[in-house]
Amino acid sequence: MHTGRRVRLAVRPAPAGTGIVFVRTDVADRDNRIPVSGEAVVDARLNTMIENAAGVRLSTIEHLMAAFCALGVSNAVVEVDGPELPILDGSALEFVRLLDRAGFRPQALPQRYIEILETVHVVEGDKHAALLPCDRYEMRFEIDFPSAAIGNQVIDFVVDEATFRQEIMACRTFGFAHEVEALRQAGLARGGSLENAVVIDGDQILNPGGLRMEREFVRHKALDAIGDLYVLGAPLLGRYEGYKAGHAVNNKLVRALLAAPHAWREVTRVPELAQAG
Repeated sequence: MHTGRRVRLAVRPAPAGTGIVFVRTDVADRDNRIPVSGEAVVDARLNTMIENAAGVRLSTIEHLMAAFCALGVSNAVVEVDGPELPILDGSALEFVRLLDRAGFRPQALPQRYIEILETVHVVEGDKHAALLPCDRYEMRFEIDFPSAAIGNQVIDFVVDEATFRQEIMACRTFGFAHEVEALRQAGLARGGSLENAVVIDGDQILNPGGLRMEREFVRHKALDAIGDLYVLGAPLLGRYEGYKAGHAVNNKLVRALLAAPHAWREVTRVPELAQAG
């Protein structure tokens, strides 16, 4: 999406307890493994970028991370021969299809969860996000754009596999035509097109096929949030509420949670076994 480079990606099984680890196979002169964590996120402008101690970076991980979260993949090694994951169609749909084709294997360790015990809230200008206690993973997201093509949109749902497959995974990233040139001058969106993003010009949607479903815009923001929060290493037992929040606000929320150990705890649920992608 941003670099415009072609890449090859492989998702491989990993032993229980590995977590999600990305490997830059094109890097040979230093440590090329990048374990996912909240602290590993180093840039959140228009995507989520992670980096290891050796300075090796990888960007646009959020859509694959959302698929991992929703499908219950706790352990996987992802190999990629470039600095950015492929954007595919701009959603998590193709990642889910590839993972379904490969299949899943239950593992011996029970599934870990991050249980929210106290509310954590962050604000950045007119944007804000919070994590609240809840006995299941819930999400509410609201966006508000002046374009009539988007306007005010709200979604409130339980984050589980069935809902993700039916209502979230196929929703594409979006942007505005007037921003494209500025983004490209900044070295971003060089691979963006109508094939991998919904593009809005004024109050019009430029994509010939229009939208895939009602409120696709806010649904995609929810998809991003699911992926951004999964850098915590486990799905939540809690409720996320976001207003106009993007990757930067989501990572600010992750870091605020990690800085407040009294506000969460790690728990396991034995009946739901971890999966290896």
